[in-house]
Amino acid sequence: MNTQRNYLARRMFSLYNYRDKANPQVYMVVQRNGQPLGKMVFELFKNKTPKTAENFRSLCEGDNSKKYTFKNSIFHRVIPGFMAQGGDFTKGNGTGGVSIYGAKFPDENFECKHYKRGQLSMANAGPNTNGSQFFITFAPTNWLDNAHVVFGEMIEGEETLTKIENTGSRSGQVNGKIEIVECGEVKQEKKEDAPPAQN
Repeated sequence: MNTQRNYLARRMFSLYNYRDKANPQVYMVVQRNGQPLGKMVFELFKNKTPKTAENFRSLCEGDNSKKYTFKNSIFHRVIPGFMAQGGDFTKGNGTGGVSIYGAKFPDENFECKHYKRGQLSMANAGPNTNGSQFFITFAPTNWLDNAHVVFGEMIEGEETLTKIENTGSRSGQVNGKIEIVECGEVKQEKKEDAPPAQN
């Protein structure tokens, strides 16, 4: 069953992924209890959600004036078949996190939908409460449409995402410490020559 699910997940990526050269790409290198899980690369939809994409890019890069960064933060909630949630770099438990614009910023738009695995979307506590927390979908989650802002998608690293999914539980409790040990932007001039994701 897992083999079939993984095959279908890979097929979804191959059928639906697209790359817009105008959009930034970012990467995350993840480990579990100090052991490497691999690397994920995401395209951020700057063309559709510029403010939300810039918030995430800046937090990956760690180049903002307040030095907020996803580096060394964790995925604190993982539910197989649903999503992995992270980005709380202030408290690490889902109650913290801030944006580069201040504590919270408004929902930009709901143009992009939660229609497949590997999408990036903003976690929130209600309308217009976006900070730094985000989630990566493991499957279509259309009931979140018009409530959470989709701002990117995975373009490399499906095996790494599967490893993260396998650490989760129905309650969301994570088996082990899933940590982002490196993250940043894939520079524009190096995108085509960037090394492939390591799984």
